[in-house]
Amino acid sequence: MAQVQVQAQAQPPVSAANGGASNGGGNQFVSTSLYVGDLESNVTDSHLFDLFGQLGPVVSVRVCRDLSTRRSLGYGYVNYGNTQDAARALDMLNFTPLNGKPIRIMYSFRDPSIRRSGTANIFIKNLDKAIDNKALYDTFSTFGAILSCKIATDASGQSKGYGFVQFDNEESAKNATDKLNGMLLNDKQVYVGPFVRKQERESATNKTKFNNVYVKNLLESTTDEDLKNIFGEYGPITSAVVMQDGDGKSKCFGFVNFENADDAARSVEALNGKKFDDKEWYVGKAQKKTEREVELKGRFEQSLKEAVDKFQGLNLYVKNLDDSIADDKLRELFSEFGTITSCKVMRDPNGISRGSGFVAFSTAEEASRALADMNGKMVASKPLYVALAQRKEDRRARLQAQFSQMRPAAMAPSVGPRMSMYPPGAPGLGQQLFYGQGPPAIIPPQVIAIFLSVNITFFQFQFYVYFFVAEFFCFQVYAYCMI
Repeated sequence: MAQVQVQAQAQPPVSAANGGASNGGGNQFVSTSLYVGDLESNVTDSHLFDLFGQLGPVVSVRVCRDLSTRRSLGYGYVNYGNTQDAARALDMLNFTPLNGKPIRIMYSFRDPSIRRSGTANIFIKNLDKAIDNKALYDTFSTFGAILSCKIATDASGQSKGYGFVQFDNEESAKNATDKLNGMLLNDKQVYVGPFVRKQERESATNKTKFNNVYVKNLLESTTDEDLKNIFGEYGPITSAVVMQDGDGKSKCFGFVNFENADDAARSVEALNGKKFDDKEWYVGKAQKKTEREVELKGRFEQSLKEAVDKFQGLNLYVKNLDDSIADDKLRELFSEFGTITSCKVMRDPNGISRGSGFVAFSTAEEASRALADMNGKMVASKPLYVALAQRKEDRRARLQAQFSQMRPAAMAPSVGPRMSMYPPGAPGLGQQLFYGQGPPAIIPPQVIAIFLSVNITFFQFQFYVYFFVAEFFCFQVYAYCMI
């Protein structure tokens, strides 16, 4: 079997700038806007402007940040005035280190359907951990223009052994799949195939073969014989039973077992949702209680996640509300910032306000404006706290991350008894100093203002502060010696 070795320096990537557009009938995805991912946390707008400005006039740049913490989200956008400069920047700057970390560039499109459609998108697994984004890009770029290329990584940045490549046309994706599937990359046989969405993979998994069928919402008069007659049209049945309680009364559900799994599947497809004497039947695969609980839990979490994603950046959490504030008053307070889609004050079972609520806007810009203006505003003699609404799990993870970054302040050990260096009533001295404690950092506001008005670095400012404190300490010792 042929072996493909991934080299650090491969052929120049095929793209719109170097002829890749001709592959597959031309590159239809030409844009002046670039997405820049995998940014180091300290990269700023000016860093992007300086780097991308070398290849042409840059119209605008933006590093995307968290609305509340203003921390970098690890990606940004660069807009050029023409497509040639954008294409040249993508070819020449892709995977260029910025602040010591290689950046990942691809075209940005206002229409997300191009990216989400999965068109010409392929999945690669069983990759060697040494293969990074650039190596994957260089390997697959020989088959056509690449819109997106990414290795999946864990929290520490290590490869998970799989990745994704999206081409600008299906023909390039098919050629790459045919040529590289089963080949060796860094001495490991890789799988290359069409990308399948998670929902489609789950639905395919759920189509496992089964023989036992569960049916509910039956009439009390429905018997075992009725089930056999109705389900028997789809294939041979080994058993059919309507469940009954201790008194022999129907529980209005039952089970039908087929000899053939295909017959069971056809009966579910044909009879689920069908009405019998104004009763709509539910017909599906018979499951154990634990299987049903796992499935229902998964559906609930998925629906909850979809709801959170839908209102991501739109929903505000408001607390410290006065007890007199109701839904209408809360809506009135925030209505000046834009269109409110929902507004609710949270209450306990007795109808008493919990002092918190939620306000959802139609756009993220409106929510951001309301957050900036309303946080800390006095309403009914109480300052409001306004923040982006988050799931409980996200809040917990964020707090844990913040806590892990905190370090306890180093404290000097106490030396000897805590005795004063000089009497409290010493002339001109109002502070007591103790062995084992640092000198009091008493710096007049005028001095701080002078330092800040001078163009010095933060570390220089720290040096001057420490120098001032040391001088102040020496002066106090001198004054004590003169007593």
